[in-house]
Amino acid sequence: MDGWVGAWTGGRRAVHVGNVADFNEQFLHEPSSGRRFTVRGFGSGRSAAEPSAAERRADRLRRAHHYAGLAVGYSPEPAALVLPAEVDRAWIDWLARELDWGPVELFDGLAPGGTVAEALAARPALAERLATGPEPVLFWGRTPDRGQGPELAAVRRYEAKDAAHGLFTSLAQDHPGVRVPRQEPADGPRAAARLLAARADRGLATVLKSPHGVGGYGTVVVTPEELSAAGGARALLRRLVREDVLPPGGPLLLEEYVDGGPAGTGRLRDLTFDAVIGADGRVHPVGVGEMAVDGTSYQGVTVGPGVVPPGAAATAERFGLAVGERLAEAGHRGWYDVDFVTDRERRLAPTEANLRLTGPAIAFVLRHRLDQVRGPGHLVRTLDAMPLGARLSQEALHGHLDRLRPACARLGATLLPLIVTAGHEPDPVVGLALAARSVEALDGAEALLGAAHHALGRMFEALR
Repeated sequence: MDGWVGAWTGGRRAVHVGNVADFNEQFLHEPSSGRRFTVRGFGSGRSAAEPSAAERRADRLRRAHHYAGLAVGYSPEPAALVLPAEVDRAWIDWLARELDWGPVELFDGLAPGGTVAEALAARPALAERLATGPEPVLFWGRTPDRGQGPELAAVRRYEAKDAAHGLFTSLAQDHPGVRVPRQEPADGPRAAARLLAARADRGLATVLKSPHGVGGYGTVVVTPEELSAAGGARALLRRLVREDVLPPGGPLLLEEYVDGGPAGTGRLRDLTFDAVIGADGRVHPVGVGEMAVDGTSYQGVTVGPGVVPPGAAATAERFGLAVGERLAEAGHRGWYDVDFVTDRERRLAPTEANLRLTGPAIAFVLRHRLDQVRGPGHLVRTLDAMPLGARLSQEALHGHLDRLRPACARLGATLLPLIVTAGHEPDPVVGLALAARSVEALDGAEALLGAAHHALGRMFEALR
């Protein structure tokens, strides 16, 4: 089988392992550098007192395990799902009906207080089943428990935002329509404060970045006005650490803020290009999508025909393929993406590379499967963390969404549940995908869902 599906799974059903937490943990260094790598949007669980290292780890793991629900969409048709959190079988049956899957084995609730690697080490029979079965086994990302080597080295090198920036800079001169934001390193908070203050004195907004982060964690835009209101650069940095926006200590990167111009209808701002590097090192494009980003926090993506204008899509693909060729030379195999923002002239500014699966990857996979079983022309929108107006058990959440499914269908949209374990967090959310054949249908279904989720709060208030 040609193309990205062939390179990814050989066209076969696959085993999906939700090791989001494992991938994140390899970038954590405590307590010396204090770097943290976490998933936003699923409740921080922070208390007023400074949490211990064990409490911080438990919080990180819980949030990452929620996001691991995206494992349902690693490939077009799973043979088995290995999930750290408990997931009601009814959710898998829902997806199987909509996506025409065959029987799916479910191994869930494996790692409520640890990583998937730790859980599998304690279950040698299951680990052996995964290692020796006929199906390809797909992971969120490469981790040390699967062995050292060039693949892991490439991940650890280019997941770092300064290394990715260097790669982008080396390629950009051959790609008209691409501009790389200027970036300078600071070896710690004091150096970062000096550089940040100097930029603010020149009237410049700055993107502060931790070298590692995901979903917007460790990245924040600072304007001169915000710095002044905080009482200076050092005070602002202390507050950002206290609010868990930036990790404590360690190096930071200061990057030019790319002004995209005034917000409004038709404004193209955040793009992703996704591709797969096959075992032979060949790069196979998957597609370009438009991401929804709140500040610096990723919320979801829309993919499908016509979503991204052809010119911007072609520029992103050409540059993204060039990045992929260099990643392949470094040893990376599997999924990767390149994220971009646009400037006022609609030039693309690459901001980071992810050498792993991502939220947008799931949208591309779902779109491929729907086109395969229902005919071409689908658009897919993922909404990773839609707020719920009330805390719900999985059973109650299933009932809530099942009641909304016919209304979405009347609008021309198919509702697909993805992240279903975070409905009982202090700030409850649910992760969903919508599929339709027009942006209007997606917009209408998203608005309907948002209103219905919000109404849950009013309903429970009325019962008090």
